[in-house]
Amino acid sequence: MSDIKNWDVEDPKFWESEGKKVANRNLWISIPSLLCGFAVWLYWSIITIQMINLGFPFPKADLFTLNAVAGLTGATLRIPSSFFIRLAGGRNTIVFTTALLMIPAIGAGIALQDINTPLWVFMILAFLSGIGGGNFASSMSNISFFFPKKQQGLALGLNAGLGNFGVTTMQILVPLAMTFGIFGGDPMTLVNTSGTLIGKIPAGSDAWIQNAGLVWLVFLIPLAVVGWWGMNNIKASHVTPDLPNPISSFSIITGMLLVGFISAAFGLWLMLPENVGGSGFGVSKWIVVPVVIALTVYLLKLLPGQIKENLNRQYKIFDNRHTWVMSVIYTMTFGSFIGFAAAFGLSIKVIFGFQHIMVDGVMTHNTFNANGPSALMYAWMGPFIGALIRPIGGWISDKVGGALVTQICAVVMVASAIGVAHYMQAAYASATPEEFFIPFLILFLILFAATGIGNGSTFRTISIVFNKEQAGPVLGWTSAVAAYGAFIIPKVLGEQIKLTTPENALYGFAIFYALCIVINWWFYLRKGAEFKNP
Repeated sequence: MSDIKNWDVEDPKFWESEGKKVANRNLWISIPSLLCGFAVWLYWSIITIQMINLGFPFPKADLFTLNAVAGLTGATLRIPSSFFIRLAGGRNTIVFTTALLMIPAIGAGIALQDINTPLWVFMILAFLSGIGGGNFASSMSNISFFFPKKQQGLALGLNAGLGNFGVTTMQILVPLAMTFGIFGGDPMTLVNTSGTLIGKIPAGSDAWIQNAGLVWLVFLIPLAVVGWWGMNNIKASHVTPDLPNPISSFSIITGMLLVGFISAAFGLWLMLPENVGGSGFGVSKWIVVPVVIALTVYLLKLLPGQIKENLNRQYKIFDNRHTWVMSVIYTMTFGSFIGFAAAFGLSIKVIFGFQHIMVDGVMTHNTFNANGPSALMYAWMGPFIGALIRPIGGWISDKVGGALVTQICAVVMVASAIGVAHYMQAAYASATPEEFFIPFLILFLILFAATGIGNGSTFRTISIVFNKEQAGPVLGWTSAVAAYGAFIIPKVLGEQIKLTTPENALYGFAIFYALCIVINWWFYLRKGAEFKNP
């Protein structure tokens, strides 16, 4: 499609005559592209479950680490991705970053065919899967420029919510794809019970785990083509006034992604043990995250020419205290959604798929539980609810105010997190953990629903607090910070499971949510707040 030079969607006449049709077309191409990004980013949450079922020789904590590696990289890549649209154009960015997802998808399809593939190979592939996580920031920033403020809550909620369906789509499609030899290669034999959406699959059955990566090529190839012909770059002064040609745009994106990769690799090197290519220093994740964020921002400022000038203009968002406030609040909602989506299925497998029994006075957690629920039957439910309800959160917030909706969600999140922690603790000390699964599942689904509604409500608050030039970069930046939930939550859960106290992770998250209640009230709900909403 042609590049757009004049774009003023706040003018009702322009919106009705020209803007609405163009905006909606770009939105409905953006959504499936973002969906595939989420799918490739988070498919390790399903792959790792099947790796256990197939007998891959890795400790459970290392499998949580695979999810955390993808989470850290995806979150870090959102920082440069926040600024792609102004530098490279919307169409150029969405098409190129969608096409890049083919690299980790093909790699996973090859590596998963051999049970003896070393852990470091999977670490690299999880690292590259972070490209899909980074795509969210550029996608949201792009769509924010296409719609007027009064409709951004719904539009951004649709893009993010239906894009988030990539998690659910992946959690339904991947288990199904692994039951058929549709892409070639030899199957492996299940040593534990597996499953799909419709039921369990007994041990001894064949499974084509490589299809977890290869199946996404069916969607990524046509999406890249459709995006190129159907999307637009906006050359207006507040979006991409100095639009480079496509090759230059792709080069800019590649260079900025490399900055994110370098920062994420440094953080992982600080944190990981030597046997998987780390330093062995064991630096705390709470130190690694701010170091990676600061290093990424610093390295981006060193880039030359127009990139540096443009970034300096966009970095003005860091002078606004509300950028930091919304980063915290959005971490509560989206950070929790994406982190729990990455860890939910594997948590079900580890907590309810094994018996927790005393052997010679020591509590053990390695005996397979034949009566346990199939993680692959239930893992999709939480992300499905969170994604489905997200546009509703935006729609309600457009009517009653984003901060009020966020506050209610935060209260629900505190209560449900405490409830989940209680049943986690009971299950992880029981020889029959399946007895506690139903209340655990219900409370976790409520927690997912609250994160989904809260995701939509924060978009509305951002559109009220920031002007049209800053709103896009702020959306990208806050989504980058929040996406570290996909790193922190699997990492914390993995550590606490290793310590046999998984409930402590949820208690800690509940404390954070309570803090967010206070912050949200102070800045956006109390009498005299600068941006009282409502």
